[in-house]
Amino acid sequence: MEIRVVGQNIERAIKLLKREAEKEGLFRELKKRRFYEKPSVKKKNKQREAQKKRAKNARFRRQYGHRSRPAG
Repeated sequence: MEIRVVGQNIERAIKLLKREAEKEGLFRELKKRRFYEKPSVKKKNKQREAQKKRAKNARFRRQYGHRSRPAG
């Protein structure tokens, strides 16, 4: 990741850096790794996230029919 400072606009560069870090999931990863997570807890969280993803996909399919998601 590279952010260039144009002129003296450091605030804008910091804003862009934060946006890029958020988009790449850096903050989420840092929060997740802040403390040690036991393997059993890690497995449980992974299953919970998979369930949330399945529910979201099911909601999407019910709302828009069986069409595939638009690329993007």
